[in-house]
Amino acid sequence: MADQKAPRATSNRSTTPGSDTFKEYISSQWADRADSVSTPREQTAFTADRRARLSALHPGKRLIVPAGQAKVRSNDTDYPYRPHSAFAHLTGWASDSVPGSVLVLEPTADGHEATLYFRASAGRDSDEFYANSDIGEFWIGPRPSLVDVGVDLGLATRDLSDFESVVGSVDADTLLVREADGDLTRRVDALLPAPAGEATVDTVADRSATTDVLARDLSELRLVKDNYEVAQMRQAVAVTKKGFDDVIADFDEVLAHPRGERIVEGTFNRRARADGNTVGYDTIAASGEHACVLHWTTNDGRVLPGDLILIDAGVELDSLYTADITRTLPVSGRFTDVQRLVYEAVLEAADAAFAIVKPGIRFREIHATAMAVIAEKTAEWGFLPVSAAESIKPDAQYHRRYMVHGTSHHLGIDVHDCAAARRDLYLDGVIEAGMVFTIEPGLYFQPDDLTVPEAFRGIGVRIEDDILVTADGAENLSVGIPRTASDVEAWIARA
Repeated sequence: MADQKAPRATSNRSTTPGSDTFKEYISSQWADRADSVSTPREQTAFTADRRARLSALHPGKRLIVPAGQAKVRSNDTDYPYRPHSAFAHLTGWASDSVPGSVLVLEPTADGHEATLYFRASAGRDSDEFYANSDIGEFWIGPRPSLVDVGVDLGLATRDLSDFESVVGSVDADTLLVREADGDLTRRVDALLPAPAGEATVDTVADRSATTDVLARDLSELRLVKDNYEVAQMRQAVAVTKKGFDDVIADFDEVLAHPRGERIVEGTFNRRARADGNTVGYDTIAASGEHACVLHWTTNDGRVLPGDLILIDAGVELDSLYTADITRTLPVSGRFTDVQRLVYEAVLEAADAAFAIVKPGIRFREIHATAMAVIAEKTAEWGFLPVSAAESIKPDAQYHRRYMVHGTSHHLGIDVHDCAAARRDLYLDGVIEAGMVFTIEPGLYFQPDDLTVPEAFRGIGVRIEDDILVTADGAENLSVGIPRTASDVEAWIARA
């Protein structure tokens, strides 16, 4: 293998030894490494089935699914690496995958042949292992061998350098997950002929529209979870509960710190790193009126006695499957009368939505059911200029002032899973057993909202659970995380 310099090497501050004596010495006297993986990982049978189902959708097409490259955070530092979700779903290679890897499904007479291309470990005859800070094992640890990964994932493997022959042979029958690796997408686009013999902006746009069918199909492939995925979702929820327990146990420190929301975030993230891969998304720790900001992730506010704190958080496992849970907690241990009134209205909306979930209903019905309760409550409290029945009409929607977001989204290897699925299979889709999604109604009364009494202003409540559709109904995977007002108060008291 030829010497490989780090792509972002900083020659103005490099101190890597370059003498022939050093190179000869550092490349000698290393013990042989034996391949260490003897059996495939648990999900191998499931990933093979997923690839077979994808293959059946695209006979005769070459399918390219990149893991993607590391993303720059600042100068020569990167964000923690996470492969593209479709790549992880089809290979089972998740938090331990090698950046830049690519899965290729080559068409055959009876389907497709899958090959995983990745940068294998370098020999000691190369300076890569000590001089390349991006990929050298002295810097980032040893990379796995082709044999180990092949056994581990049940896939044929080849070195990433061999992928160049695939790139060189792309044609009109090649489909690529375009968003996964921008550089690779541009290379493929440059090689494909334009319709009129000359590439144009419209050509690139048209190509994107036609080849994004692969991203769509990969999203729709995840709408119904297999048994492995369901087990991972259960585990993610269980670890997330521990994270919430940790936060409540730290309430004294949370209240004492000038940026108590950050203590909440840090405490939960510690659990996510200890028992999983990381958080599945940026933790929302929104105390007081910050709870009225739907995606409050700044988390720099004080947590004061008497506040409600809305915590929206989920642990992502090493498999990349994530929970997504929200609980709204009274930091002093007891809800005030108004806080409890709002909380129980949101809980009623959540319970009503859960009660209708079963195979055969439309996904959109879950949201409509929750919204009917939100309309009834806000009308009952005198906040609407019309009745609940009038407000619920499509051309009215006054109650949505207090809850502008949707009630549910699919959940799995992405926190907003299956996002590229077609509308008629998602929002308008029929619910099937094995689907996993959230139910998360809320009420948010902005601190300057003059349509509500002053006692309500600055109160934000959301209750979010992760729901598995069963053969004859549904299971709330997160029901073990206290939900009712009384159970939440008892939870805090125990801590």
